Amino acid sequence: MGLLDRLKKRLGKTREAISDNLSGLFRGGRKIDQDLLNELEELLYTSDLGPVADELTSELARLHKRGELKGEEDVRASLRQTLLAQLNAGAPESETFRGSPTVILIVGVNGSGKTTSIAKLAHRFQTQGKTVLLGAADTFRAAAADQLEIWAQRNGVDIVRQKQDGADPAAIAFDSVQAAQARGVDVLLIDTAGRLHTQSNLMAELAKVRRVIQKQMPDAPHETWLVLDGTNGQNAVQQAKQFTAAVEVTGLIVAKLDGTARGGAVFAIQGALGLPVKYVGTGETLEDLEAFNPEAFVDAIVTRATGSATA
Repeated sequence: MGLLDRLKKRLGKTREAISDNLSGLFRGGRKIDQDLLNELEELLYTSDLGPVADELTSELARLHKRGELKGEEDVRASLRQTLLAQLNAGAPESETFRGSPTVILIVGVNGSGKTTSIAKLAHRFQTQGKTVLLGAADTFRAAAADQLEIWAQRNGVDIVRQKQDGADPAAIAFDSVQAAQARGVDVLLIDTAGRLHTQSNLMAELAKVRRVIQKQMPDAPHETWLVLDGTNGQNAVQQAKQFTAAVEVTGLIVAKLDGTARGGAVFAIQGALGLPVKYVGTGETLEDLEAFNPEAFVDAIVTRATGSATA
């Protein structure tokens, strides 16, 4: 199964909210008029596209006024073009890896899918032939290190952690970098405590983690990826704004997109932050993490289902 087919399957709820409902607007051979465009605008807003919905509907209204929208396929083509212009996957995945080890800090609130995203990243990098080490610097949440260790065992990778509660996250991050250098691993993934933007002490702690890492390895962390819960829709946008105001984030992972009709929030997130979406989580297994491909993502939620037709 190719990437597009996988995304169509796994993003089924978002596809239904956008593509299938779009077909519904044209059911019965309905012609394009202002009423239809108003209904389409409502559809886009309820799909959590946020401010992007206004840009989309303005463009459709402009094309309609010029007589360039002849039917459903013209609308889909316009939506596809405008949505693609909103997205940026950033540099190719291969450019993530700089030196040995490449240190990647993973941040995000508890419940966002942060720990499972780390497990999926470890699996993905291993399948690419890279050696991976995990650092369990989330000492704020009870049993967080235990959960990460279970994933480490499933992946067959090593983990650096402290057994006692309340260990210093910065010390664990420092030990993790030392271990990664000594063992010559390719990638070090460091889990951090689920920080809420209202908890300034935790944000300060994360800044300390970064400083301690840099004492051991001045150019690290090479990447800091923020994990967002795709089911939160527009709330994820606000959460991301708070994080990026306090932390130097280089990329985003949008998790849990398989379980929501709010996948349109990906466009709002990029529009608000200008940060590249690096990966999207599309299921519960280790394999269900896709490197973000804007064209495949847009096609998965906008193109008409194969064999469908306007009744």
